[in-house]
Amino acid sequence: MAGRVAGKLALITGAAQGLGAAQAQALAREGARVLLTDINAALVAETAAAINADHGAGTAFALAHDVTSAADWDRAIACAAEQLGGLSVLVNNAGIGVRGTIETCTLDEWRRGFAVNVESVFLGCQAALPLLRDHQPGSIINISSIAGLIASDVMPGYNASKAAVWMLTKSVALHCARRGWDIRCNSVHPSFVDTPILDGIGSNAGLAKDVVLGKLARQIPLGRIGTPREIADGVVYLASDESRFMTGAELKLDGGISAM
Repeated sequence: MAGRVAGKLALITGAAQGLGAAQAQALAREGARVLLTDINAALVAETAAAINADHGAGTAFALAHDVTSAADWDRAIACAAEQLGGLSVLVNNAGIGVRGTIETCTLDEWRRGFAVNVESVFLGCQAALPLLRDHQPGSIINISSIAGLIASDVMPGYNASKAAVWMLTKSVALHCARRGWDIRCNSVHPSFVDTPILDGIGSNAGLAKDVVLGKLARQIPLGRIGTPREIADGVVYLASDESRFMTGAELKLDGGISAM
């Protein structure tokens, strides 16, 4: 089914690598033009260039973007208007882990986690809505986590921030629906996915990556961790008109872990 998002204009945050890069690549492959943003300016430019090499010049654009900055969000939306000609899809993908238990997590770590994981989504939705209204049907896709639905004793900051994204998504969805706008807002909840974040987990614990992957896979009913492409496929569905009747919902891409 080629061209599932043909003509869509998408902004993806945290798109230099990992999940965000896979989402941008999948959307471009299915016909969208994409603006990739990331705090890592050099790497996001490389990712956009690779997409253009595959799909033609003018498919992808890159922008350095601190998602915790309201001014940077204004700049990103202005860039979408200028480079893409508008915006019909917003993917709030940027996020970070938050270390520590309730006893060891510092207030600075907690606040940084909420700034990147939650405030960025608030700022993004708020800044993007005027442009999305001009290019309906629109879709906002907020990348939460299965950790926003299932708690752990070792990551209260991450649990709480991703749960906040889940509930914020529903509020934005209802806001748009009750104003009669054809703008959907849904959240995506992956479990463990093979991204560079897992490299950091292994190095911090002094474990080889394959050992870390094996430990994580044993927690998932399907017996393996996810791939960035599998999460990106869910984003393509939510960005496409195939999901026109889906809003305020959560898409769990977790290998069955939330069914236990």
